Amino acid sequence: MNSITITGRLTQDPEQRTLPSGSTVCRLRLAVDGMGRGGRDEVGYVNVNAFGNAGEAAARVLTKGWLVAVDGRLQYGEWETDEGTRRHDYEIVGNVEFLAAPRGENDNH
Repeated sequence: MNSITITGRLTQDPEQRTLPSGSTVCRLRLAVDGMGRGGRDEVGYVNVNAFGNAGEAAARVLTKGWLVAVDGRLQYGEWETDEGTRRHDYEIVGNVEFLAAPRGENDNH
C-alpha cells in the first residue's frame, strides 16, 4: 500500500500550471516538523502536487504560511541536471486540506 498523510506549513505561495492535456496541477512545498535528516528536532521539506479542482482551489486560496494536511501517495522521480548529474526525489501526489491561515491573516474577522 502506498499511502501517506502529512501536516505542514507552506514555505512559498502555490504554483499552478496547465499540463499539455489541459488539466491543471498545483505544486506546493511544505515544511514538516520532525522530518529533517537530524530526526525529530529538525524540519524537513516535501513537495506536493494536487491535480484538478482540488489543486485549483489550493492555488486560489492558499499562500505562504498556511497550515495544511495532505493525504495521498508517494511518487518517485529521477532527472538529469544541465551539468549531467543524476538527481532523484520523492513527492506526494494527493489532496490538500486547508487547516489554518498564517498568523495575522484572520485578525480582522
